[in-house]
Amino acid sequence: MSKDDGLWGTIRTKLIDRKQEWAKEGRLLTGQRGDPLRQRLPPGQHEVKNWPVLDLGIQPRIAPEEWSLRIDGAVAQPQLWNWAQFQAQPQQKFLSDIHCVTAWSRFDNRWDGVSARHLLSVVQPLPTARHVLLHSADGYTTNLRLDHFGAKDVVLAHSWEGSPLTREHGGPVRLVVPKFYFWKSAKWLTRIEFLTKDAPGYWENRGYHNEGNPWQEDRYDR
Repeated sequence: MSKDDGLWGTIRTKLIDRKQEWAKEGRLLTGQRGDPLRQRLPPGQHEVKNWPVLDLGIQPRIAPEEWSLRIDGAVAQPQLWNWAQFQAQPQQKFLSDIHCVTAWSRFDNRWDGVSARHLLSVVQPLPTARHVLLHSADGYTTNLRLDHFGAKDVVLAHSWEGSPLTREHGGPVRLVVPKFYFWKSAKWLTRIEFLTKDAPGYWENRGYHNEGNPWQEDRYDR
């Protein structure tokens, strides 16, 4: 390990520790509830025009031709898609807002990719499947209820605003789940595991809410 690796490891640990402290303190909580039919901005959020970069301190460098996505677990038809097979799936365009638990929101993001609903039609979850666990190339995980994953606006995105997703924003492929805080939208997606029982992911095991609904201000487990 180089001196720089050791320094970055220390910084990374401090960043993660700080976010865990936020959960313990209930930082950013307003105690309000929002109505997505009446308000565009959830409680405690502010709009930004840029797109902040947040991660665990690791940004995997994955060339599209080296990327693959494993879809397995409680499904009838497990899949292992390489880049060409992923691109051969029906492609759709999506428009959505994103809301980060660190209190910023960005409106009108344009995505290109494969819908979660199409993926479900291919793999055919078993009747016992209730949840999915998303796995990222940096070791990150996060969980979703199956019905949340299967919402009509959920996309496995490879492009944003007409250009390929950049490395820092989760390229070549990330999940986008607009109705929940953005930590649920796993970057550098490499595996989708269908489960019969819930399995909390990285932040859910560190004091963050299991579902993360921004309109209910589900920032932390409390």
